[in-house]
Amino acid sequence: MKFYEILKNVILEDARIDVLVDKFLKPIKGKESLLNAEELFALAVADPLTKVDEGIDIDNFDGDWSSVKKTGPYVQWIIKQYLNLKTTDDDGQIIEPDSKLYKEQLKKTKQLFWEDLIKVTQNLRKFDRFKNRLDVEFRNIDKLSIDTLENLVSGFSLEKEKATRDEKKVASRTYEHPGADIVYRGPKWTIVKISRDDELGRDAACYYGGNMLGPGQGETDWCTSPPGYERNFKRYISTGPLFVIIPNNPRSFGSFGHEVGRVSGLSGERYQFHFPDQQFMDANDKPINLYSFFKENPELKEFFKPEFAKSLVVGLGRDLKIDGFNSGMVGKFVSIFGLEELFNSLPDTLEQIKIKNRDNDVIINIPSSITRFQNLKHLVLVNCVDSIPDYICQLNKLNILGVMDNPKLTSLPECLGTMESLEFINFKNTGVSSEPKSLVDNGWSEMETGMWDKFSQDDEV
Repeated sequence: MKFYEILKNVILEDARIDVLVDKFLKPIKGKESLLNAEELFALAVADPLTKVDEGIDIDNFDGDWSSVKKTGPYVQWIIKQYLNLKTTDDDGQIIEPDSKLYKEQLKKTKQLFWEDLIKVTQNLRKFDRFKNRLDVEFRNIDKLSIDTLENLVSGFSLEKEKATRDEKKVASRTYEHPGADIVYRGPKWTIVKISRDDELGRDAACYYGGNMLGPGQGETDWCTSPPGYERNFKRYISTGPLFVIIPNNPRSFGSFGHEVGRVSGLSGERYQFHFPDQQFMDANDKPINLYSFFKENPELKEFFKPEFAKSLVVGLGRDLKIDGFNSGMVGKFVSIFGLEELFNSLPDTLEQIKIKNRDNDVIINIPSSITRFQNLKHLVLVNCVDSIPDYICQLNKLNILGVMDNPKLTSLPECLGTMESLEFINFKNTGVSSEPKSLVDNGWSEMETGMWDKFSQDDEV
């Protein structure tokens, strides 16, 4: 490199933070600035190569930009990712800026970005170390998204691949740590509860996340764990406790690729649950399938049952709607514990039940306790049952019964045609080969295959 190029780079490096301040903190043509000072500082230090004065609290910026001694090469890329966040609805469709939902969803999207920023730091650290192992077309960070970056470096580890014998011995410890409580010791698992919103609780979160060395250097990717990111810990702990689930016999897990964390001595496989926010994460901070997880680990299923039940019926009103068994607390609860447990918590005044299964491996049974909902008018069960019990006919106010898209359902109760309030039945795309004889005998008419409507006397005239 020529001398003038070296000099140019040195000058730009020294002025970089000033350039960023001018670019992103000053209002443009009467509009608000693109970032505030706290945001810019947090984004700058998220680059693992950014250098700041020793002892600086990165979670509480004091406005002194001189504390930033050198900005890393990935800062502008991080800023770009933040400013170009896309807001989507529950179906993954992008919400237009003029939509009523835009501001609300953008707030949620930004919150998730800040929570996951520590993972970006970790992935950038891997990228910087191992980028020469990547294909040439993936070595330019400006051409990568956050998700693409994570996928590219997921197979790399910043830790040594195998734990030493001494480290494995450490893993046999009792898992106790100040600021946390051991609330369960079972044959296969240990459960730790962190509920303290103080320094001891914060230290415990760091320990169980294996993040005592600092941001981007931990054994997990949990946003509640790294030192200097207290805001994430405080936000979560303010609404409910954190549960850390650790196997008693350490084994390797995920992209970390090691049996035992080199700092904590805890198993490489571990999980963190936070029920108020419906966060059930593995060590890589990826959501797990609770249905499968608890099916494989019944001891954990029983322990966590009360935690699920605490917030099940909040805001339900007179309608119970479940759109998938792997989303929402109620859906997850039903897939794991069944309808009987849920019905025991619901008011007798329930008027509508609609359950749609998006996970084909989940089948639920309709318990006899459904008969206490004598105000029930609509019962819709999509792709989730293989039988309809006779006691359904005891629902005296039932007006609509929908059991479509249930391929394992082969028959319907004969008594359906005699129900006085029932007026419409839909059993399309099921295994039912013939309708109950009572439908024809009591003046019902087939609208189309699998759809029946009751004739009133007025209709017949």
